[in-house]
This record gives sequence, C-alpha cells and structure tokens, in this order.
Amino acid sequence: MPSLAKSNLSAIRAQAELHHQYLLGLELMVATREGADVVGDWMFRLFRAQHEEKFLSSFRKLGLDGLPDAVACARYHVLSNNMGGVGVEYMEESDTKAWVRFRYPRWMYAGPAICGVPVEASRGFLKGWYAQNGVSLGNPRLGFVCVSEDMTGQYGLCGYFREFDHDLSDDERLQFQPDETPPPYDPSAQPAPPPGEWNEERLAKANRNYAMEYIRNGVRELSAVLGRERTLELGCLAARLTGLQQYRAMAEAVGAVDGGPAEAANFLSAMFSGMGDSCDLDRTDAGVHITQSGLRIARGLSGAERETLLTCWIELWRGATHSHRAFMEAETDIQNDAIKWSIRPQ
Repeated sequence: MPSLAKSNLSAIRAQAELHHQYLLGLELMVATREGADVVGDWMFRLFRAQHEEKFLSSFRKLGLDGLPDAVACARYHVLSNNMGGVGVEYMEESDTKAWVRFRYPRWMYAGPAICGVPVEASRGFLKGWYAQNGVSLGNPRLGFVCVSEDMTGQYGLCGYFREFDHDLSDDERLQFQPDETPPPYDPSAQPAPPPGEWNEERLAKANRNYAMEYIRNGVRELSAVLGRERTLELGCLAARLTGLQQYRAMAEAVGAVDGGPAEAANFLSAMFSGMGDSCDLDRTDAGVHITQSGLRIARGLSGAERETLLTCWIELWRGATHSHRAFMEAETDIQNDAIKWSIRPQ
C-alpha cells in the first residue's frame, strides 16, 4: 500500500492533469462551436485576468525584485511556467532584451489537439498577458516581440521581451518579427526558484493550482463573452466529456477500481483529497452519500460566479462516474460550504 503522503501527492497531480485537460477541451469546444474570433476574445480576457491576479504578486516569491524589467519578465515566464509543468527556456541577450522559448509538446495544446486550435487563441493570450507586462511594471518602453507561433508550423511559441528606446503605443506592445531567431540555449543560464522553498509537494500543488486557476477564471470570462446560459451549455458538456475520458488515468493514479457506488465514492473521495477537500461517506443499501467540504475550486467566489463554476465543475465527476462499467447516477446538491453527492445504481 502506498503511504498516505504519496497517495495524496498522486491525487494532487491527477487533479492538475484533469483541470489541464478540461481547459483544453473547453477551448476546443468554444473554437469549434463559436469560431476563431470568439475563442481569441475569450483567451484575451482569460489571460488578462490571470495577469492582473498573479503577475506582480509573484515577482517576490520568485526572487525577481531588482532585476531589469526585460530580464525579470523573461525569467518570470520561465519559472512560473516550469512550475506549472510547462517547458520554457530562457536566453538573455542583454539587460534590455531577454528571450523565452516554449518547447514541445505544448502544455496548452496536448497531442494532436493543437491542430484544432486557431491562431487567434494564441494571439489572444499574447495580447492579454505578454503585451501587458510593461503596463503593469510602469515601464512604457517594455514590449514583447513574437518571432514564432504554435499554430503556424514554425518551432513553437518564441519571442523576447525588449525595452525599446521610446514609449510604446498600445499597438506596439505586441509585435511580430518572424524572421528573427533566438540565441543558442545555455543550460547553465536557466533561472531557478529561490532555494529551499519548492519541495516536491509544493511544486505539485503549484502545478495543480496553475491548472485550476485557468478553470476558475476561464469559466467566469467565458460567461462575459458568451453569456451564462451558453457558458453552462458548453462548460458542462466539455466537463462531462473530460471526466469520461480521464477517469481511467485518474483511477490508476489514486488506486481506484472500476465497480459500483461504493467504489465510485471511494474514487471521488481519493480525488477530492487532491484538492485539499474533505469527504464524509455514508453508505446505505440504496447507495453512498458523500458530503464534500472545503471546495477549493470555489474558494473566494460567491453568487452567480460560484454557482456557474460549480455547476460546470460537477460534470467532471459525473463524467468520471459514468465512465465506470456499472451504470450509476451521481446526484448533487450545492450548498453554502459543501456539495452533497448521492451515488446510486441507475
């Protein structure tokens, strides 16, 4: 039997992968149902929200205070992405010009799914986050120059932060120069997080939170683009499909078995521990009742935003339950501080 600590670490990692796959599935669903311009607008709003929430507050945690702005920005994106499981490399030319290159396979577009994502999605997040760095840092001369993109068949997302010799207009903060190439990669020059602060468990939780925040903010920003009803329609369907697809991988991660309501309840309890949530199980002849409390996915949210997110999120677990060989129903009751689950035979 694996130790409790190791089992919980596996659940944390499984939650990170689940939320990652849900983000990708929802992005593909919006792209195919609503079109390239809509998914581009959504990605812009999502990454601008992520930027405003995380960018400046993370600088000190990553030990970047006091560095030149272009260097600090490039190192920030390497460190934060690598901690979230995204492979990014760093190449510094000078205090005013520093490169980032995302390596394949791309975290955001796992496997062949990259073929179904329009370039507008990538440009939306470049404009939403990368073009905003100089504004957030109070440096009107700082911009980002993109030299290679994911969907254009070049060599992956790549570009550099540069401090120009003049203040940039809104349109100049994001530029495209596809004829430029980065300097050689130097493994000894790669930034590292402050020593002694990022053990295995903390990195796993950072990875989970990285993926989870995209869903928390993504559902909210999708509602701003499509309205609540359409967001619920697409968000719930994408979640259900993701849960169906991911059940086997999650079950293997937490040592769950394919069975009836008792086994499904044990699976849910193990997975919810990977969110830091707690579960009380009540087994009856009719099925199993679970009280899930903590609800990390909805912490700090209220009102319609909380209800919309939880309504979509629950479908991940309905999908996982329906992926079992036995046919079961998973009914839920969203309360102020908990979700009540009822798992019973169909």
